[in-house]
Amino acid sequence: AAVVAGLSPLTFGTPPTGSINRPAAFCGVVGYKPSHERISREGVIPLSPSVDHIGLFAPDVAGITLAASCLCQNWQPVAQAEQHVLGIPEGPYLARTSPEGLAHFRSTVAQLEAAGFRVKSIPTMADFEQLYLWHNQIVAADASQVHAKWFKEYGERYHFKTVELIERGRAVFMHDYAAALENRTVLRRQLHQLMDEHGLDLWLSPPALGAAPHGLDSTGDPVMNLPWTHAGLPSLTLPAGTNESGLPMGIQLAGRFAADEQLFAQALLVESALSA
Repeated sequence: AAVVAGLSPLTFGTPPTGSINRPAAFCGVVGYKPSHERISREGVIPLSPSVDHIGLFAPDVAGITLAASCLCQNWQPVAQAEQHVLGIPEGPYLARTSPEGLAHFRSTVAQLEAAGFRVKSIPTMADFEQLYLWHNQIVAADASQVHAKWFKEYGERYHFKTVELIERGRAVFMHDYAAALENRTVLRRQLHQLMDEHGLDLWLSPPALGAAPHGLDSTGDPVMNLPWTHAGLPSLTLPAGTNESGLPMGIQLAGRFAADEQLFAQALLVESALSA
């Protein structure tokens, strides 16, 4: 909100699931969630160290790129690519999008195809419901462990939603937690293999179920960001027009783990096509 209002050219976010890509879409700005641990989390109070990320918001890809080049470990600039092959993760994950969000996504994909991008529909994440459960078990279990001492002393000061999360984390069995942690690597490998098999440069998906929800009770459902955060892959949200009510909408790009530089180079072309 500070970025879109012109109060700051750069702000930070800390998602364990979707607190970069989703709000970026709601506000019509660029949001960047790096590969897990590319930006140091030192000094940040953790919620779920296994999946916590430090991410950025800026008005455009150029601004995000400048900040990322200063903050990401071992940053190596790459030349801007000339050709892209974009993959759509068809299946139960994409089916989570609202009718409005899915219609806007398909329209944005058509706009990119008209601009010369190749797009392939790839069935993937057939086990998304289990993946969803695993990710949320990690967040809850981590939170209950990290905050155990503080919660014991200051539990009455915690927000009721955080209390519910910590209490849920206490009920997670260790073998389930271990399986959930292992699934992060499995999912990353599966997504990379599909990119190799189909010659994909990026995954393309909606960054949220739809436009920002009404009221202040909720910041929306982060489910559309979950697989990329769970796998630790770098992702970018770009502005992509508005809905019929004039609320901002976005598009989400995800690349290979530790290949954030390539993601940025490719995102410049996507940004240009969407703003044409």
